[in-house]
Formats: sequence, C-alpha cells, structure tokens
Amino acid sequence: MLGSGISEPFQKSVDRAARRIRSANNFLIVAHVDADGISSAAIATETCRRLGKDYDLVFAKKMDKITIQTINESTMDLVWIVDLGSGYLTSYTRDNIVITDHHVPHPEWKTNQKKIDLFRTIEHVNLCDYGMNGSVDGCGASMTYLVSKAVNSYNIDLAYLSVIGACGDIQDRIRNKLSGINALTLKDAVDNGDVAVVKDLRFFGRETRPIIQYFQYSGEIEILGITNNNIACNKLMATHNIPLKIDGKLTVWNDLTNEQKSEVVTDVLKLIDPKDVDTVYNDVYTLPRFPKDGGLRDANEFATLLNSCGKYDDAPIGVRICFGDKSAIKEAKNNRSDHRKSISEALQFVRQNNLVHIKKYIQYFDSGNLIKDTVIGTVSGMILNTPGFKKDVPIIAFADSDDGIKVSARANRRLGEMGLDLSVIMFEASSAVGGYGGGHNVAAGATIPADKKEKFLEIVENMVHSQLFK
Repeated sequence: MLGSGISEPFQKSVDRAARRIRSANNFLIVAHVDADGISSAAIATETCRRLGKDYDLVFAKKMDKITIQTINESTMDLVWIVDLGSGYLTSYTRDNIVITDHHVPHPEWKTNQKKIDLFRTIEHVNLCDYGMNGSVDGCGASMTYLVSKAVNSYNIDLAYLSVIGACGDIQDRIRNKLSGINALTLKDAVDNGDVAVVKDLRFFGRETRPIIQYFQYSGEIEILGITNNNIACNKLMATHNIPLKIDGKLTVWNDLTNEQKSEVVTDVLKLIDPKDVDTVYNDVYTLPRFPKDGGLRDANEFATLLNSCGKYDDAPIGVRICFGDKSAIKEAKNNRSDHRKSISEALQFVRQNNLVHIKKYIQYFDSGNLIKDTVIGTVSGMILNTPGFKKDVPIIAFADSDDGIKVSARANRRLGEMGLDLSVIMFEASSAVGGYGGGHNVAAGATIPADKKEKFLEIVENMVHSQLFK
C-alpha cells in the first residue's frame, strides 16, 4: 500500500528490498556509528530477528576501504547497509546488497537502476533518488523503517526509532518540525502510542538539563538578555516562582506544570525575534514508554545518548538502549558524561588558543591530534552557536585520523536555505585532492591526505563563494 508522500516508483524500490530481505537466509548488517546509524541498526537487526534469520552487525565510522572490503568479501546471503553506502555504489563487487540511506548517491548512479553491471544487484532505497532532500525529508532510520514495515506490517512498533534517528540528524530543526518521509514515520509512531507530539520550547535538555542551563544555553536562537546570562536566567525563574530544586533534585523544564510553562513561554517569546518564534516554540517529540529518569523520554536527548555511544566505540550498547535495556542505559551514562566533558574541553581548547581563522567566505581550524576525530563534527557545529564566533559563514574543522585528515564542515541552516550545499563541496573538494567525502547541505565531512589541507581549503572557499553568490 502506498503511503501519502511516497511515489509509486519509490514504494516499488522499498518493496523490492523487502522481498530480498525476506528471501535471504542470513545477513551482514553494516551501519554508521551516529544516532541515525544506531537507530537504523536497531531496526534492521530486530527485523532480521523477527524473521528468525541469522545476522552479524558491523559498525563503521565511514565507508573506507576496509569497510568496503568487508562488504565485498562477506559470505552472508545478503549485505544490508544502513545510513551509509549510497556515495560508494560503484565500489561494491558482490551481489545481493540492500542499501537504506539518505546521503547523496554516487553521481554515476541512475535512479531506479537495479544493476550496475551484470554481476551486481543492489536494491537502493534512498529518497534522494525520488526528488526529495536527504538532509530534511528523511534519514537512514526512516528509510530502514520503510523497508522493515514492508517486510511485515507488525514492525510499525519500530517507527519510534526512525524519529530518534531523524532528530539525531537534526532533521527536526531545518523546518522546525519533522517533515516529508519523517512525518510519515512519525505518524506511525504516534498511532502506535510510542511517540507523543506537543508544542513546547525546543531548547535542548527538556528532561535532563538543569533549568538555568536550559535557558542559558538556548542554542542557535538568542533570547535577548537571557542567553549566556546566568543571573538573568535566575531572575526569570524567580519572577515565576520556579524553584531551582524539587525534592532535592535540580529542576528541569519538564518538571514544571503546564501552567508554569505557559507563563514562562509567554515571557520568553517576547524576547525573541518574531521570525524565530516557530523555531523556538514548535513540535517536540516525547517517548512515553521510556522512564523519565533515564533521559530517554525526549527524542533529541535519546539521540544524544546514542551519539555518545558511537563516539566512544560502544555503538552496540546503543542498539540495546534502543530497546530499553536497563543495564545498557547504565553503562552508557559514563559515555554521556565522557562525551560532555570531551566536548567542553575541546571548545575551551579552541577558544583559548584562538584556533579559528577567518577567510572571506569560510572559517576554519586545525585541531591536529588534540581533538578526537569522532567529536570534531560536534565541536565545529557548537562553535557556530558560541558567542565570539561567526555564524554567517561555514566552518571547516580538521582533526588527525588513522587514514589521513578528518574534515568536518558545518553551516547555519539559513545558509542552506540560500543555496549552500556542503555535501557537494565536500565530495568535489576532497576528490580533487585525492580524498573522499559527502554528507548533507549544512553538515558534511571528508577525509583528505595530510599534505592537502591548504589546497582543499582553497577549493572549498571558491565553491562556497560560487554557491552563495552565483
């Protein structure tokens, strides 16, 4: 059955992939290590488990030569690649592959192409092939969920994982709510009672962040006089008689009653540029089946915990968390704490050492081996929302990696609306210097040779100028 918003050709690609999965005896599942990848892996592994099929699960930071070799040499009936793989469609030499992804496909791939040559059959499920935007309309988990649901309709109870994956890829922030295919999978999750949608303030940490920090670190949108002002945040709470502790615990936003929230929201929205109100106050996604004290009831906080698992080589723990494994949640708390500490120290290092350099159309910094390549993307994104740094140009960050230099590129979403596409820039600029890359329009990455940074930056700046001022 076709779902609203899914074209017939798109649905046919989903159904072909589902048939291939049902007919296979065993699987190698290859997944990305971020929140979207872990959510995708949870959907794929549970789909196989319910079919009674054997599977092996491998996580990969990127589709490098070793990962491609693992895929090509696998003896499993079918290789299912989730949340990565589309950019490397010409690199696979084995038969019987399913890819559920949302990244920009390799430019030589043709929409609806079933065989690249006579020897390789690839079922490619990617919304980009059907005129949609892989940065906002759907994520790896939503593509994987569509296939899982086509395998068997009872897999509707996995839809909540696609919501977590989409939030992990910040797809709820581009249009201020989930849209496109994400909205379809969200509806399944809501209909199944696994996700609740309400209007609320959309700052990070509704369930876990102390309420002063919740407003103090409001993110991309500034609350006039409140953002980054601890004293003003305390005054705001005092004005509305909001206690900073309840039953001995620091108060969080979701501890407040609806009436208390309404009063604070009214004051806060007066301090925000009217054009930003929809960004600040809009849909939020709650997972009511998860306990409140675990920090998993908010989809964005859930995704952050999964990301911390992936950053510290504990992605399998993330899969267990997806299904509410209490021991896994306990284990992951150390990852979350380490992740927060690592990010905080990295931001302080960049700031104290004045690492960020400004060119005409980009800004950049090189952290060498002093910031982990697994967190450099998070750090560069946070810099865009940190006072003292520019928000109106993309940021390019370098970190040493095992196979060269890891590049992370981030930009304000408004630059994306103006025509910036970092996925194209990372792909073409890295290819020009002997590397590889891709991603999304305002969040992308690459790996390049260690001696090509200056040439790479030159190409990137020229391409940014060309895209924004063509």
